[in-house]
Amino acid sequence: MKLTTRGHYSVRAMLDLSLQPNCKPTSVKAIAQRQELPAPYLEKLLIELRRAGLVDSIRGSQGGYRLARSPAQISLGQILEAVGEAIEPLPKHSPEAEQAEDWVTYTLWYRLHQKLKEALYGITLEDLYYDARSWQAMQHNADSFVV
Repeated sequence: MKLTTRGHYSVRAMLDLSLQPNCKPTSVKAIAQRQELPAPYLEKLLIELRRAGLVDSIRGSQGGYRLARSPAQISLGQILEAVGEAIEPLPKHSPEAEQAEDWVTYTLWYRLHQKLKEALYGITLEDLYYDARSWQAMQHNADSFVV
């Protein structure tokens, strides 16, 4: 699986929303500026994430987007799936094997795919949030950072 621009931008936007204090709504423009992403493209991705139930859109002058659930309840796999990222096995491997070696190759790739899928659905936005906070703490003052 290769993470495309859609997937990368979506994860960055979701992480940005998770880092907002008190889950306040954030405008597309503000996310785009912080993440250095094109706002029109980001808006399309956020609409897809809203349709998937991962973000809420709030109207009004103080509106924008916010997470629909806690970061612990949103997996990386859900984010990628919401924007159409394929989490499927490589298409050239199939169970129609004519030789044992082909079957072994197929089952190997199938197992690897299953493990990758488990990992993507096992990593939450909360995990990424703590990774981002750890990085921020190290950037500001590595001597006072405590785990």
